[in-house]
Amino acid sequence: MLRSVSRVNPRADSPHVPVLHREVVSWLAPEPGMTVVDGTFGAGGHARLLADAMDGRGCYVAIDRDPGVKGHFAAFTHDHPDLRTRFVRGNYSLALRNLVATGVRADAILLDLGISSMQIDQTDRGFSYATDAPLDMRMDPSEPRTAADLVNELDERSLARIIHRYGEERYASQIARAIVRRRAKEPFSRSGDLVETVRRAIPTPAQFGQGHPAKRVFQALRIVVNDELGALEDGLQHALEMLNPGGRLGVISFHSLEDRIVKTFMRDGARGCVCPPDLPICGCGREPLLRILTPRVVRPNEIEVEDNPRSASARLRVVERTNAELPL
Repeated sequence: MLRSVSRVNPRADSPHVPVLHREVVSWLAPEPGMTVVDGTFGAGGHARLLADAMDGRGCYVAIDRDPGVKGHFAAFTHDHPDLRTRFVRGNYSLALRNLVATGVRADAILLDLGISSMQIDQTDRGFSYATDAPLDMRMDPSEPRTAADLVNELDERSLARIIHRYGEERYASQIARAIVRRRAKEPFSRSGDLVETVRRAIPTPAQFGQGHPAKRVFQALRIVVNDELGALEDGLQHALEMLNPGGRLGVISFHSLEDRIVKTFMRDGARGCVCPPDLPICGCGREPLLRILTPRVVRPNEIEVEDNPRSASARLRVVERTNAELPL
């Protein structure tokens, strides 16, 4: 059952309404004096709600690899003057590891894995397949490799593998072949050129299926450019190390690849004895490190999806840290 938490309505002056905002606050249940770590701060939508539930007292650590969020963090700290705040720029996986190494511990950790609306809406970032823009897709502009580098440099087999694995695209081979043919004439530099190439490579009937025909290709490239799945696997482990006993970890994912990693991590952490069932006495001594609070994934309700269609694919899973010692 969700704990009741007051003041969970989005603020009217927030840059955007964060997904599953009521559910995040209810499940993480922050209280005054707690330390909350936000691994994907973005525009600070969740942060404002969590800080309000903390009555503006405690410590809030915000992490984000996008330098453009510093202005949102400054506004957040201005609106919560009694809250101790800290901003760490970088990939949340590396940031969590470094924070653990310096002794930081948390009572609640949130990872919102979705690309933020402000990134999608910035046309020069190249995240959206709906707007022609430079083919970039880097969450951290200081990173060296862009989406254009991938489509212009990888061989056909590697492109097909990436598009199939990370985009779950059934026409990955045809799309990769079309990309290689197109770049032989002129290298890709704009997202619109890639969209048109993908559209022409897919059979006409499939272009009218679920979602935009280039959606899965863009997802695959973005995941690889930003090493999103590798960061997730490492980041979950570091989050576990950071949590105090009784602390909670909430993860919002947006596609099956992410959710599968999160679900497996939480399920494995909640597993106790792994001895053979016919062994009369436990010999492994393994105790559950986590307690799953959301046996069924939490999804947005119809009202939220109607108000914010981008939230439709969001999935929230939450666990609580037990008193068991982490293995060395």
